[in-house]
Amino acid sequence: MSVAVTADDPSTFAVEVMASEVPVIVDFWAPWCGPCRMVAPELDKIALEKGGSVKLVKVDVDKNTEIARQYQVFSIPSIGLFVDGKLTEMTVGAKPARAIEEGLKLSVHLKTPIK
Repeated sequence: MSVAVTADDPSTFAVEVMASEVPVIVDFWAPWCGPCRMVAPELDKIALEKGGSVKLVKVDVDKNTEIARQYQVFSIPSIGLFVDGKLTEMTVGAKPARAIEEGLKLSVHLKTPIK
């Protein structure tokens, strides 16, 4: 079971991502995307390890095309880090948890070391 919250429309995205008091990892994905399904457990792993210091939100790019377009998501999976409602980092492709953490510079943004 995923620990992620879904934001498949702009209003939910505004609440879950833009208004979040903690940094948010946003997984831009689609159900038909094999690599997206492969990366999902890696993102859950990161969210569980970081506890309440980060939130995981999934955005289905087919359902929420407006947000995908706004953040120029051309390839999936694209994984973004939003801090204070602003996109600060983006990484593209299915990767293991540690590579995602490095690509998003989580140790800098969360001020915690990568294990």
